[in-house]
Amino acid sequence: MSVWNFLRQWKGKSKKKTPEQLYLAPEASQMISGSLNKNKRILDQAYQDCADVIQRVIRFGEKGESGALLVYLEGTANVEEIDEHVIKSLQKSKKPVRSLEDMKQALSVTDAQKIKQFADVFKNVSDGKPVLFLDGVPSALILGLTKWATRSVEDTPTEPVIRGAKEGFVESLHVNISLIRRRIRTPKLKVKTLEVGDYSRTQVALTYMDGICDKKLIQEILDRVNRVSIDGVWDGGMIQEQIQDQRWSIFPQIQTTERPDTICAAMLEGRAALFFEGTPNVLIMPTTFFAFMQSPEDYYSGFIISTLLRILRTIFILIALLAPAFYIAVITFHQELIPTTLIMSVIQFREQVPFPAVVEAVGMEITFEGLREAGVRLPRQIGPAISIVGALVIGQAAIQASLVSPAMVIVVSITAIASFMIPHYDLSIAIRILRFPIMIIASMFGLLGVVLSVICIVIHLTSLRSFGIPYFEPFAPFRKKASLDSVVRAPLWVQKQNPQGAHGNRNQSVKGRGQKT
Repeated sequence: MSVWNFLRQWKGKSKKKTPEQLYLAPEASQMISGSLNKNKRILDQAYQDCADVIQRVIRFGEKGESGALLVYLEGTANVEEIDEHVIKSLQKSKKPVRSLEDMKQALSVTDAQKIKQFADVFKNVSDGKPVLFLDGVPSALILGLTKWATRSVEDTPTEPVIRGAKEGFVESLHVNISLIRRRIRTPKLKVKTLEVGDYSRTQVALTYMDGICDKKLIQEILDRVNRVSIDGVWDGGMIQEQIQDQRWSIFPQIQTTERPDTICAAMLEGRAALFFEGTPNVLIMPTTFFAFMQSPEDYYSGFIISTLLRILRTIFILIALLAPAFYIAVITFHQELIPTTLIMSVIQFREQVPFPAVVEAVGMEITFEGLREAGVRLPRQIGPAISIVGALVIGQAAIQASLVSPAMVIVVSITAIASFMIPHYDLSIAIRILRFPIMIIASMFGLLGVVLSVICIVIHLTSLRSFGIPYFEPFAPFRKKASLDSVVRAPLWVQKQNPQGAHGNRNQSVKGRGQKT
């Protein structure tokens, strides 16, 4: 084979396939026929070995001279309404049915749309909508009689609050959008839908406030999502890592939530939300580092209480990040910083420990992280008990066996408590990961290594962007009005402009870096 022929064949194979070739049946390119038998043969061929696809031939008229073919997916279509509003309505119809318009009048179904191609048939059947063919008519009707199984709206277990609404998103896209519509009752709330996933064809909805959100931001989000090439999407996290600006950073650049009030507040600040069918997790973009340090109930309590809580969270985030490294640095290099009485007590316990402080800390941290993950994965009835008992038993046994010192157990415990103070799980994960390299650097360079690590983290945070918005805003760059709702929360009557509300008024680029997907 010549090189030219090989390149031509390779180019032909690498050519992007059409949707019909990729995720639909080969018959999707065919047009609907006027023959009911031919349409049934095409459906039989496409849905071969699909036991959950129901095809039912309906005979109606005075002598059964008219025929129709109903196709739907078992478990997703509303069978009760199909029997009541489709089959019985056709069988009771006294007028002749010779066209789809006649069929619409005979059916007591409000949502009925006309289609002419089998690609639309396969897509809508997969979406749970029944399709009705009429003999002698080269088109079909899509009936909006779906019935997806979903759980009821209840409080979200991942973002509990003392004050505020006790409603969380569910796995139904339409229910989630309705929760937003109930809170923001204006036509300015816009919803744009699209599909993601070559095979899953997951429905995605982008919501934003018209006139508040920057139109360039909306277009950039749509462009990034449309560029994503993936077989299936089961959660927003599968899209999140492909559309964020810096993919190699461990810091989350897109906020995730399951609370409707958080989404509404974000959209009123000029941000956009991305909903996915089949998951309660919703993406908010753009976002900043300080948005992950805030809780929804900060706005439901007084500004003094909210400010104190935010300052407390900031302190505990620093403790969760630096406490083990600071202990290692002081014990290894800077013993003169410890009071004499305390250092004598620490030395007395450490004399029996055969490992250096860094080995103690890394071992205890890894053990605690394992216990934490085990508590999450175990059944709810025994998960918390196992994690608490395991931590107590292992900690006490390690002290008695002289594997670790009591001071190290206290430091690791305080660090663990501090990590639970972080409101958002994504930021908590990033802090927990960074803790380990900082401990190793502190064991080699002491407090100088800790300071250099903090400087590197701050430089990285200030270099990040979230859809063109500086990640460390409002402090880098500094924005006075936005700083009123960051580490502190000023009274609502003082905040004349929302911290993210200026996004719609900025004329800056929202394009990210290297967004080829």
